[in-house]
Amino acid sequence: MNLKHEILLIEDERNICNFIMTTLRTQDYKVTFASNARSGLSLAASGCPDLILLDLGLPDMDGLDVIRSIREWSNVPIIVISARTQEQEKVEALDAGADDYITKPFGTSELMARIRTALRRSNINGSAPVPVENRYEAGNLVIDYEKHLVTVNGTIIHFTQIEYKILTFLARNAGKVITYDTLIAHVWGPFADSNNRILRVNMANIRRKMEQNPADPQYIFTEIGIGYRMIDNENLNLQ
Repeated sequence: MNLKHEILLIEDERNICNFIMTTLRTQDYKVTFASNARSGLSLAASGCPDLILLDLGLPDMDGLDVIRSIREWSNVPIIVISARTQEQEKVEALDAGADDYITKPFGTSELMARIRTALRRSNINGSAPVPVENRYEAGNLVIDYEKHLVTVNGTIIHFTQIEYKILTFLARNAGKVITYDTLIAHVWGPFADSNNRILRVNMANIRRKMEQNPADPQYIFTEIGIGYRMIDNENLNLQ
């Protein structure tokens, strides 16, 4: 029998808290609640939750500082739920260590899908180490890492070395928003120019090769001003 996942919700708006807690409990999650950063940090340290849902606009501390504080001692998945819609604020949260960012208002299906993805990535259930996946599958797209092979609808797609490196990094982090700077540093190194023009050119080529309609992608989505997110197979029907 699977143990219930325990989620810590740090949110000061009571109506939103009630909505989220009811939704999570209906889906058989255990939920702990904190209305401020101080209580949230204490519960995060003592309760060892499997995932944290965090609002940035807390009364006693900015949510970015909460993320940084938690990241000093824990890799627990953190999903930001915030009314802040500015691109730079999203980037700062992700760069501070958040795993995902959902803008209020949001739907139940989206929230649950993001939670499932984050929990699966953290491998909180496994009693034994899980081997590194040797392939990625989503819809008609298959990436075989061992064979260095990408197929769509069974047709082999040829990529340059840089394109393949971008694609596989996103695939290995499927469901998670990867900022431009993180992707550039992974592909071109930590001292690469942060200008993302070359990244955008490569992404356009990747989409042209693998997407049926590059203007309406099925597999790689742009989080405008922030970065890219590769589709997670479980969430295909939510796009």
